[in-house]
Amino acid sequence: MNTDFHKLLFEMSEALVTDELAALKFLSLDHVPMRKLEAIQEPKAFFEVLQEKDMIEAGNLAFLRELLYRIGRIDLLVTHLGSSREHMERELQVQGRAKVSAYRQLLYGIAEDLTPEDVKNVKFLLQKQLPKNKLQDNASMLQVFLEMERNRIIKEDDLTMLKDILKAFRADIKKKIDIYEEKKKDNYSKEELRYPVSVSVHPGEQGAEGKTTNLAVETYKMKNIPHGYCVILNNHIFNNPKQNRKGTVKDGEAVKRVFKWLQFETVEHMDLEAKEIFEKVKEYSKRDHRNMDCFVCFIFSHGEKRKIKGIDDEFVNIKDLVSCFSGSNCPSLAGKPKVFFIQACQGSVGHPAVAVEADFSGHPETDATPSTSIPDLADILIGMSTVEDYLSFRWAESGSVYIQCLCDKMKLLCPQGIDLLTILTTVNEEVGGKEFIVSNQMPGGKLEKQMPQIITTLRKQLIFEIPQGQPSKE
Repeated sequence: MNTDFHKLLFEMSEALVTDELAALKFLSLDHVPMRKLEAIQEPKAFFEVLQEKDMIEAGNLAFLRELLYRIGRIDLLVTHLGSSREHMERELQVQGRAKVSAYRQLLYGIAEDLTPEDVKNVKFLLQKQLPKNKLQDNASMLQVFLEMERNRIIKEDDLTMLKDILKAFRADIKKKIDIYEEKKKDNYSKEELRYPVSVSVHPGEQGAEGKTTNLAVETYKMKNIPHGYCVILNNHIFNNPKQNRKGTVKDGEAVKRVFKWLQFETVEHMDLEAKEIFEKVKEYSKRDHRNMDCFVCFIFSHGEKRKIKGIDDEFVNIKDLVSCFSGSNCPSLAGKPKVFFIQACQGSVGHPAVAVEADFSGHPETDATPSTSIPDLADILIGMSTVEDYLSFRWAESGSVYIQCLCDKMKLLCPQGIDLLTILTTVNEEVGGKEFIVSNQMPGGKLEKQMPQIITTLRKQLIFEIPQGQPSKE
Protein backbone atom coordinates (compact mmCIF):
# COMPACT_ATOMS: atom_id res chain seq x y z
CA MET A 1 0.00 0.00 0.00
CA ASN A 2 1.48 3.37 -1.03
CA THR A 3 0.67 5.70 1.87
CA ASP A 4 1.96 8.87 0.18
CA PHE A 5 -0.11 8.15 -2.92
CA HIS A 6 -3.35 7.68 -0.99
CA LYS A 7 -2.62 10.70 1.18
CA LEU A 8 -2.23 12.73 -2.02
CA LEU A 9 -5.60 11.52 -3.35
CA PHE A 10 -7.25 12.23 0.00
CA GLU A 11 -5.95 15.81 0.10
CA MET A 12 -7.14 16.47 -3.45
CA SER A 13 -10.55 14.94 -2.78
CA GLU A 14 -10.98 17.31 0.14
CA ALA A 15 -10.29 20.27 -2.15
CA LEU A 16 -12.86 19.36 -4.83
CA VAL A 17 -16.45 20.59 -4.76
CA THR A 18 -19.61 18.95 -6.10
CA ASP A 19 -19.66 20.69 -9.49
CA GLU A 20 -16.01 19.81 -10.06
CA LEU A 21 -16.67 16.15 -9.25
CA ALA A 22 -19.49 16.17 -11.81
CA ALA A 23 -17.07 17.60 -14.38
CA LEU A 24 -14.42 14.98 -13.60
CA LYS A 25 -16.98 12.19 -13.97
CA PHE A 26 -18.22 13.62 -17.28
CA LEU A 27 -14.69 13.88 -18.70
CA SER A 28 -13.95 10.28 -17.68
CA LEU A 29 -16.90 8.72 -19.49
CA ASP A 30 -14.71 7.37 -22.29
CA HIS A 31 -12.87 5.20 -19.76
CA VAL A 32 -15.40 4.43 -17.00
CA PRO A 33 -18.95 3.16 -17.65
CA MET A 34 -21.76 5.63 -16.99
CA ARG A 35 -23.51 3.29 -14.54
CA LYS A 36 -20.33 3.15 -12.44
CA LEU A 37 -19.93 6.92 -12.42
CA GLU A 38 -23.56 7.59 -11.59
CA ALA A 39 -23.15 5.81 -8.24
CA ILE A 40 -20.24 8.06 -7.20
CA GLN A 41 -21.17 10.83 -4.78
CA GLU A 42 -17.81 12.03 -3.52
CA PRO A 43 -14.28 12.48 -4.93
CA LYS A 44 -12.61 9.69 -2.95
CA ALA A 45 -14.93 7.13 -4.53
CA PHE A 46 -14.14 8.62 -7.95
CA PHE A 47 -10.39 8.19 -7.38
CA GLU A 48 -10.99 4.59 -6.26
CA VAL A 49 -12.80 3.81 -9.50
CA LEU A 50 -9.97 5.34 -11.55
CA GLN A 51 -7.57 3.03 -9.73
CA GLU A 52 -9.81 0.02 -10.40
CA LYS A 53 -9.80 0.91 -14.09
CA ASP A 54 -5.99 1.32 -14.06
CA MET A 55 -6.32 4.96 -15.09
CA ILE A 56 -4.23 6.21 -12.18
CA GLU A 57 -1.67 4.64 -9.88
CA ALA A 58 1.36 5.64 -7.84
CA GLY A 59 3.91 6.99 -10.31
CA ASN A 60 1.38 7.30 -13.13
CA LEU A 61 -0.89 10.31 -12.64
CA ALA A 62 -0.98 11.58 -16.23
CA PHE A 63 -4.76 11.12 -16.52
CA LEU A 64 -5.37 12.87 -13.20
CA ARG A 65 -3.18 15.78 -14.27
CA GLU A 66 -5.15 16.08 -17.49
CA LEU A 67 -8.48 16.03 -15.66
CA LEU A 68 -7.41 18.77 -13.24
CA TYR A 69 -6.12 20.83 -16.16
CA ARG A 70 -9.40 20.40 -18.05
CA ILE A 71 -11.52 21.63 -15.11
CA GLY A 72 -9.18 24.54 -14.38
CA ARG A 73 -7.83 23.38 -11.01
CA ILE A 74 -4.34 24.58 -11.79
CA ASP A 75 -3.72 25.16 -8.07
CA LEU A 76 -4.02 21.42 -7.38
CA LEU A 77 -1.95 20.68 -10.46
CA VAL A 78 0.88 22.85 -9.12
CA THR A 79 0.78 22.12 -5.39
CA HIS A 80 0.03 18.40 -5.45
CA LEU A 81 1.24 17.07 -8.81
CA GLY A 82 4.24 19.30 -9.50
CA SER A 83 2.94 20.39 -12.89
CA SER A 84 1.71 23.66 -14.40
CA ARG A 85 -0.66 25.02 -17.01
CA GLU A 86 2.20 25.56 -19.45
CA HIS A 87 3.55 22.04 -18.95
CA MET A 88 0.14 20.50 -19.56
CA GLU A 89 -0.42 22.58 -22.68
CA ARG A 90 2.85 21.24 -24.09
CA GLU A 91 2.17 17.70 -22.90
CA LEU A 92 -1.30 17.47 -24.42
CA GLN A 93 -0.08 18.71 -27.79
CA VAL A 94 1.90 15.47 -28.16
CA GLN A 95 -0.11 13.08 -30.28
CA GLY A 96 -1.71 10.30 -28.27
CA ARG A 97 -1.16 11.88 -24.82
CA ALA A 98 -4.66 13.29 -24.29
CA LYS A 99 -7.01 10.71 -22.82
CA VAL A 100 -10.11 12.92 -22.79
CA SER A 101 -11.61 12.75 -26.27
CA ALA A 102 -12.08 15.87 -28.39
CA TYR A 103 -15.81 15.16 -28.32
CA ARG A 104 -16.00 15.20 -24.52
CA GLN A 105 -13.77 18.26 -24.34
CA LEU A 106 -16.15 20.03 -26.73
CA LEU A 107 -19.27 19.23 -24.68
CA TYR A 108 -17.61 20.25 -21.43
CA GLY A 109 -16.43 23.51 -23.00
CA ILE A 110 -19.94 24.25 -24.26
CA ALA A 111 -21.39 23.59 -20.79
CA GLU A 112 -18.88 26.04 -19.31
CA ASP A 113 -19.64 28.70 -21.93
CA LEU A 114 -23.43 28.64 -21.59
CA THR A 115 -25.02 31.18 -19.27
CA PRO A 116 -27.87 30.17 -16.88
CA GLU A 117 -30.30 31.76 -19.35
CA ASP A 118 -28.78 29.74 -22.21
CA VAL A 119 -29.24 26.54 -20.21
CA LYS A 120 -32.92 27.40 -19.69
CA ASN A 121 -33.30 27.91 -23.43
CA VAL A 122 -31.72 24.53 -24.18
CA LYS A 123 -34.05 22.80 -21.71
CA PHE A 124 -37.07 24.53 -23.21
CA LEU A 125 -36.17 23.40 -26.72
CA LEU A 126 -35.65 19.80 -25.55
CA GLN A 127 -39.08 19.37 -23.96
CA LYS A 128 -40.28 17.06 -26.72
CA GLN A 129 -37.13 14.98 -26.70
CA LEU A 130 -36.47 14.44 -22.96
CA PRO A 131 -38.73 13.67 -19.96
CA LYS A 132 -39.72 16.69 -17.90
CA ASN A 133 -38.07 15.32 -14.75
CA LYS A 134 -34.70 15.40 -16.57
CA LEU A 135 -35.10 19.09 -17.41
CA GLN A 136 -35.76 20.51 -13.96
CA ASP A 137 -34.27 23.83 -12.91
CA ASN A 138 -31.55 22.20 -10.83
CA ALA A 139 -30.33 19.99 -13.71
CA SER A 140 -26.91 21.15 -14.88
CA MET A 141 -25.94 21.36 -18.54
CA LEU A 142 -23.65 18.35 -18.11
CA GLN A 143 -26.60 16.34 -16.79
CA VAL A 144 -28.64 17.43 -19.80
CA PHE A 145 -25.84 16.32 -22.11
CA LEU A 146 -25.77 12.93 -20.37
CA GLU A 147 -29.49 12.51 -20.96
CA MET A 148 -29.09 13.55 -24.57
CA GLU A 149 -26.37 10.94 -25.00
CA ARG A 150 -28.41 8.28 -23.22
CA ASN A 151 -31.31 8.97 -25.60
CA ARG A 152 -29.01 9.05 -28.63
CA ILE A 153 -29.93 12.67 -29.37
CA ILE A 154 -26.23 13.50 -29.56
CA LYS A 155 -23.21 11.31 -30.14
CA GLU A 156 -19.62 11.73 -31.18
CA ASP A 157 -20.31 11.69 -34.90
CA ASP A 158 -23.73 13.38 -34.85
CA LEU A 159 -24.25 16.75 -33.14
CA THR A 160 -26.92 17.97 -35.54
CA MET A 161 -29.63 18.37 -32.90
CA LEU A 162 -27.34 20.33 -30.59
CA LYS A 163 -26.33 22.66 -33.42
CA ASP A 164 -29.97 23.25 -34.35
CA ILE A 165 -30.76 24.18 -30.76
CA LEU A 166 -27.81 26.52 -30.28
CA LYS A 167 -27.90 28.36 -33.61
CA ALA A 168 -31.01 30.30 -32.52
CA PHE A 169 -29.35 32.05 -29.57
CA ARG A 170 -25.63 31.09 -29.42
CA ALA A 171 -24.30 31.11 -32.97
CA ASP A 172 -20.76 31.46 -31.60
CA ILE A 173 -20.98 28.07 -29.88
CA LYS A 174 -22.64 26.50 -32.91
CA LYS A 175 -19.57 27.65 -34.84
CA LYS A 176 -17.33 25.77 -32.37
CA ILE A 177 -19.21 22.58 -33.19
CA ASP A 178 -18.73 23.26 -36.91
CA ILE A 179 -14.98 23.59 -36.34
CA TYR A 180 -14.92 20.34 -34.32
CA GLU A 181 -16.72 18.51 -37.12
CA GLU A 182 -14.33 19.86 -39.75
CA LYS A 183 -11.32 18.74 -37.71
CA LYS A 184 -12.86 15.33 -37.16
CA LYS A 185 -13.47 15.02 -40.89
CA ASP A 186 -9.86 15.99 -41.62
CA ASN A 187 -8.55 13.49 -39.08
CA TYR A 188 -10.68 10.76 -40.60
CA SER A 189 -9.29 11.47 -44.04
CA LYS A 190 -5.78 11.21 -42.57
CA GLU A 191 -6.58 8.02 -40.68
CA GLU A 192 -4.24 6.00 -42.88
CA LEU A 193 -0.59 6.90 -43.44
CA ARG A 194 0.64 5.63 -46.78
CA TYR A 195 4.31 5.42 -47.74
CA PRO A 196 5.02 4.42 -51.35
CA VAL A 197 8.66 3.70 -50.52
CA SER A 198 10.52 2.34 -47.56
CA VAL A 199 11.28 4.74 -44.74
CA SER A 200 14.48 4.66 -42.72
CA VAL A 201 15.73 6.93 -39.97
CA HIS A 202 19.31 6.97 -38.81
CA PRO A 203 20.81 8.62 -35.72
CA GLY A 204 23.45 10.21 -37.91
CA GLU A 205 22.62 11.34 -41.46
CA GLN A 206 25.22 12.13 -44.09
CA GLY A 207 25.52 15.87 -44.54
CA ALA A 208 27.43 17.96 -47.07
CA GLU A 209 30.80 16.60 -48.19
CA GLY A 210 30.01 13.24 -46.59
CA LYS A 211 30.24 14.53 -43.01
CA THR A 212 28.04 12.87 -40.43
CA THR A 213 25.59 15.08 -38.57
CA ASN A 214 24.90 13.67 -35.11
CA LEU A 215 21.32 14.37 -34.06
CA ALA A 216 20.29 14.22 -30.41
CA VAL A 217 17.47 11.69 -30.76
CA GLU A 218 15.73 10.56 -27.59
CA THR A 219 15.48 6.82 -26.90
CA TYR A 220 12.46 4.90 -25.65
CA LYS A 221 12.93 3.64 -22.09
CA MET A 222 13.56 -0.10 -21.85
CA LYS A 223 13.95 -0.62 -18.10
CA ASN A 224 11.39 -3.27 -17.16
CA ILE A 225 11.89 -7.03 -17.12
CA PRO A 226 10.25 -8.39 -19.15
CA HIS A 227 10.27 -5.49 -21.59
CA GLY A 228 6.86 -6.54 -22.86
CA TYR A 229 4.96 -9.20 -24.74
CA CYS A 230 6.27 -10.63 -27.99
CA VAL A 231 3.21 -12.29 -29.53
CA ILE A 232 3.57 -14.57 -32.55
CA LEU A 233 0.44 -15.38 -34.59
CA ASN A 234 1.61 -18.16 -36.88
CA ASN A 235 -0.66 -19.76 -39.48
CA HIS A 236 0.81 -23.05 -40.67
CA ILE A 237 -2.03 -25.53 -41.38
CA PHE A 238 -4.97 -24.12 -43.34
CA ASN A 239 -8.43 -25.59 -43.88
CA ASN A 240 -7.41 -25.92 -47.52
CA PRO A 241 -4.28 -28.15 -47.36
CA LYS A 242 -2.97 -26.60 -50.59
CA GLN A 243 -2.43 -23.36 -48.65
CA ASN A 244 -0.31 -24.89 -45.85
CA ARG A 245 2.77 -22.75 -45.17
CA LYS A 246 5.81 -25.01 -44.96
CA GLY A 247 8.75 -23.44 -43.17
CA THR A 248 6.73 -21.07 -41.00
CA VAL A 249 7.45 -23.15 -37.88
CA LYS A 250 11.14 -22.28 -38.39
CA ASP A 251 10.20 -18.58 -38.35
CA GLY A 252 8.36 -18.98 -35.04
CA GLU A 253 11.31 -20.79 -33.49
CA ALA A 254 13.76 -18.12 -34.65
CA VAL A 255 11.65 -15.26 -33.28
CA LYS A 256 11.13 -17.00 -29.93
CA ARG A 257 14.87 -17.55 -29.51
CA VAL A 258 15.73 -13.93 -30.27
CA PHE A 259 13.02 -12.22 -28.23
CA LYS A 260 13.43 -14.48 -25.20
CA TRP A 261 17.10 -13.55 -25.34
CA LEU A 262 16.05 -9.89 -25.47
CA GLN A 263 13.95 -10.46 -22.31
CA PHE A 264 10.44 -10.35 -23.77
CA GLU A 265 7.59 -12.54 -22.57
CA THR A 266 7.25 -14.52 -25.77
CA VAL A 267 4.19 -16.58 -26.71
CA GLU A 268 3.11 -18.21 -29.97
CA HIS A 269 -0.45 -18.89 -31.16
CA MET A 270 -0.81 -21.29 -34.07
CA ASP A 271 -3.38 -21.67 -36.84
CA LEU A 272 -5.97 -18.96 -36.21
CA GLU A 273 -9.06 -18.07 -38.18
CA ALA A 274 -9.41 -14.43 -39.26
CA LYS A 275 -11.77 -13.61 -36.41
CA GLU A 276 -9.45 -15.34 -33.94
CA ILE A 277 -6.50 -13.25 -35.16
CA PHE A 278 -8.41 -10.07 -34.38
CA GLU A 279 -9.69 -11.36 -31.02
CA LYS A 280 -6.19 -12.44 -29.98
CA VAL A 281 -4.70 -9.05 -30.82
CA LYS A 282 -7.57 -7.31 -29.05
CA GLU A 283 -7.04 -9.54 -26.00
CA TYR A 284 -3.43 -8.40 -25.69
CA SER A 285 -4.41 -4.75 -26.15
CA LYS A 286 -6.68 -5.07 -23.09
CA ARG A 287 -3.92 -6.45 -20.88
CA ASP A 288 -2.07 -4.35 -18.31
CA HIS A 289 1.15 -3.05 -19.90
CA ARG A 290 1.93 -0.43 -17.24
CA ASN A 291 5.03 -2.30 -16.06
CA MET A 292 6.20 -3.02 -19.58
CA ASP A 293 8.12 -0.90 -22.07
CA CYS A 294 6.98 -2.15 -25.43
CA PHE A 295 4.71 -4.50 -27.39
CA VAL A 296 5.87 -6.66 -30.31
CA CYS A 297 3.63 -8.73 -32.57
CA PHE A 298 4.65 -11.04 -35.42
CA ILE A 299 1.99 -12.23 -37.89
CA PHE A 300 2.83 -15.06 -40.30
CA SER A 301 0.18 -16.01 -42.85
CA HIS A 302 -1.04 -15.63 -46.40
CA GLY A 303 -2.50 -12.28 -47.33
CA GLU A 304 -3.78 -9.84 -49.86
CA LYS A 305 -3.47 -6.11 -50.21
CA ARG A 306 -4.18 -4.57 -46.77
CA LYS A 307 -5.36 -7.89 -45.33
CA ILE A 308 -4.22 -10.98 -43.44
CA LYS A 309 -5.78 -14.36 -44.20
CA GLY A 310 -6.99 -16.71 -41.49
CA ILE A 311 -6.84 -20.48 -41.85
CA ASP A 312 -10.57 -20.33 -42.71
CA ASP A 313 -9.84 -18.33 -45.89
CA GLU A 314 -11.40 -15.20 -44.36
CA PHE A 315 -9.48 -11.91 -44.00
CA VAL A 316 -8.80 -9.35 -41.30
CA ASN A 317 -7.62 -5.81 -42.04
CA ILE A 318 -4.19 -4.92 -40.71
CA LYS A 319 -5.53 -1.45 -39.85
CA ASP A 320 -8.07 -2.99 -37.50
CA LEU A 321 -5.35 -5.00 -35.75
CA VAL A 322 -3.09 -2.00 -35.22
CA SER A 323 -6.03 0.16 -34.10
CA CYS A 324 -6.44 -2.10 -31.07
CA PHE A 325 -3.32 -0.40 -29.73
CA SER A 326 -4.43 3.21 -30.12
CA GLY A 327 -4.05 5.42 -27.07
CA SER A 328 -7.72 5.11 -26.14
CA ASN A 329 -7.93 1.37 -26.73
CA CYS A 330 -4.69 0.58 -24.91
CA PRO A 331 -3.88 3.46 -22.53
CA SER A 332 -1.23 1.50 -20.61
CA LEU A 333 0.93 1.52 -23.78
CA ALA A 334 0.36 5.18 -24.67
CA GLY A 335 3.70 6.79 -25.46
CA LYS A 336 5.40 3.39 -25.69
CA PRO A 337 6.46 1.64 -28.92
CA LYS A 338 4.12 -0.86 -30.57
CA VAL A 339 5.91 -2.95 -33.22
CA PHE A 340 4.31 -5.25 -35.80
CA PHE A 341 6.18 -7.54 -38.18
CA ILE A 342 4.17 -8.98 -41.07
CA GLN A 343 5.31 -11.96 -43.12
CA ALA A 344 2.77 -12.17 -45.92
CA CYS A 345 2.40 -11.18 -49.54
CA GLN A 346 0.75 -7.90 -50.45
CA GLY A 347 -0.24 -8.99 -53.91
CA SER A 348 0.66 -11.40 -56.68
CA VAL A 349 3.24 -9.38 -58.61
CA GLY A 350 6.89 -10.34 -58.59
CA HIS A 351 9.70 -7.77 -58.62
CA PRO A 352 11.69 -8.27 -61.83
CA ALA A 353 15.34 -9.02 -61.20
CA VAL A 354 18.17 -6.88 -62.47
CA ALA A 355 21.41 -8.19 -63.89
CA VAL A 356 23.24 -9.23 -60.73
CA GLU A 357 24.37 -12.60 -59.45
CA ALA A 358 21.64 -14.72 -57.92
CA ASP A 359 21.95 -15.52 -54.23
CA PHE A 360 19.61 -18.49 -54.37
CA SER A 361 18.90 -21.26 -56.82
CA GLY A 362 15.73 -23.08 -56.02
CA HIS A 363 11.98 -22.56 -55.94
CA PRO A 364 10.77 -20.62 -52.91
CA GLU A 365 7.12 -20.52 -51.95
CA THR A 366 5.15 -17.28 -51.62
CA ASP A 367 2.79 -15.87 -49.04
CA ALA A 368 -0.02 -13.67 -50.12
CA THR A 369 -1.04 -9.55 -47.63
CA PRO A 370 -1.42 -6.95 -45.12
CA SER A 371 -1.84 -3.29 -45.30
CA THR A 372 0.64 -0.51 -45.60
CA SER A 373 -1.88 1.53 -43.67
CA ILE A 374 -1.68 2.34 -39.98
CA PRO A 375 -3.83 4.58 -37.84
CA ASP A 376 -2.55 8.13 -37.54
CA LEU A 377 -0.97 7.52 -34.12
CA ALA A 378 2.49 7.92 -32.70
CA ASP A 379 4.83 5.18 -31.49
CA ILE A 380 3.88 2.52 -34.03
CA LEU A 381 6.17 0.65 -36.40
CA ILE A 382 5.20 -1.96 -38.97
CA GLY A 383 7.90 -4.00 -40.64
CA MET A 384 6.52 -5.49 -43.85
CA SER A 385 8.13 -8.41 -45.63
CA THR A 386 7.34 -6.75 -48.98
CA VAL A 387 5.92 -3.57 -50.47
CA GLU A 388 2.30 -3.28 -51.56
CA ASP A 389 1.13 -5.40 -54.53
CA TYR A 390 4.16 -7.69 -54.44
CA LEU A 391 5.05 -11.24 -53.42
CA SER A 392 6.94 -12.37 -50.33
CA PHE A 393 9.09 -15.51 -50.41
CA ARG A 394 9.45 -18.40 -47.95
CA TRP A 395 11.65 -21.50 -48.04
CA ALA A 396 9.88 -24.71 -47.07
CA GLU A 397 12.99 -26.02 -45.28
CA SER A 398 14.35 -22.94 -43.49
CA GLY A 399 11.57 -20.35 -43.20
CA SER A 400 10.85 -16.97 -44.78
CA VAL A 401 13.60 -14.84 -46.24
CA TYR A 402 12.50 -11.69 -44.39
CA ILE A 403 11.99 -13.12 -40.89
CA GLN A 404 15.16 -15.19 -40.92
CA CYS A 405 17.18 -12.19 -42.08
CA LEU A 406 15.55 -9.98 -39.44
CA CYS A 407 16.40 -12.43 -36.65
CA ASP A 408 20.00 -12.76 -37.86
CA LYS A 409 20.45 -8.98 -38.00
CA MET A 410 18.98 -8.49 -34.52
CA LYS A 411 21.36 -11.09 -33.07
CA LEU A 412 24.26 -9.32 -34.75
CA LEU A 413 23.36 -5.65 -34.23
CA CYS A 414 21.40 -5.44 -30.96
CA PRO A 415 24.59 -6.05 -28.91
CA GLN A 416 26.11 -3.05 -30.70
CA GLY A 417 23.30 -0.76 -29.51
CA ILE A 418 21.93 -0.25 -33.03
CA ASP A 419 18.36 1.06 -33.14
CA LEU A 420 15.56 -0.95 -34.74
CA LEU A 421 15.04 1.34 -37.75
CA THR A 422 18.69 1.03 -38.70
CA ILE A 423 18.51 -2.75 -38.27
CA LEU A 424 15.46 -2.90 -40.53
CA THR A 425 17.27 -0.81 -43.13
CA THR A 426 20.08 -3.39 -43.23
CA VAL A 427 17.38 -6.07 -43.63
CA ASN A 428 15.95 -4.11 -46.56
CA GLU A 429 19.38 -3.99 -48.16
CA GLU A 430 20.12 -7.68 -47.71
CA VAL A 431 16.70 -9.04 -48.73
CA GLY A 432 16.46 -6.57 -51.61
CA GLY A 433 19.80 -7.84 -52.90
CA LYS A 434 18.67 -11.45 -53.23
CA GLU A 435 17.18 -13.15 -56.29
CA PHE A 436 14.66 -15.98 -56.40
CA ILE A 437 13.89 -18.41 -59.19
CA VAL A 438 10.12 -18.81 -59.38
CA SER A 439 8.63 -21.71 -61.34
CA ASN A 440 6.45 -20.89 -64.36
CA GLN A 441 5.90 -22.18 -67.86
CA MET A 442 9.25 -20.82 -69.00
CA PRO A 443 12.16 -23.30 -68.92
CA GLY A 444 14.06 -22.89 -65.68
CA GLY A 445 11.58 -20.38 -64.25
CA LYS A 446 12.08 -16.62 -63.94
CA LEU A 447 14.09 -14.43 -61.58
CA GLU A 448 12.15 -12.39 -59.00
CA LYS A 449 13.15 -10.09 -56.17
CA GLN A 450 11.62 -8.99 -52.84
CA MET A 451 11.73 -5.54 -51.25
CA PRO A 452 10.68 -5.20 -47.57
CA GLN A 453 9.12 -2.01 -46.28
CA ILE A 454 9.20 0.00 -43.05
CA ILE A 455 6.17 2.03 -41.96
CA THR A 456 6.75 4.10 -38.86
CA THR A 457 5.41 6.82 -36.61
CA LEU A 458 8.03 6.22 -33.92
CA ARG A 459 9.08 9.44 -32.20
CA LYS A 460 12.26 8.13 -30.62
CA GLN A 461 14.96 5.55 -31.21
CA LEU A 462 14.00 2.01 -30.23
CA ILE A 463 17.02 0.06 -29.00
CA PHE A 464 16.76 -3.52 -27.74
CA GLU A 465 19.61 -3.82 -25.27
CA ILE A 466 20.92 -7.29 -24.52
CA PRO A 467 20.74 -8.47 -20.90
CA GLN A 468 23.64 -7.71 -18.58
CA GLY A 469 26.17 -10.53 -18.41
CA GLN A 470 24.85 -12.36 -21.47
CA PRO A 471 26.93 -13.06 -24.56
CA SER A 472 26.58 -10.84 -27.58
CA LYS A 473 24.61 -13.51 -29.39
CA GLU A 474 21.68 -15.58 -28.18
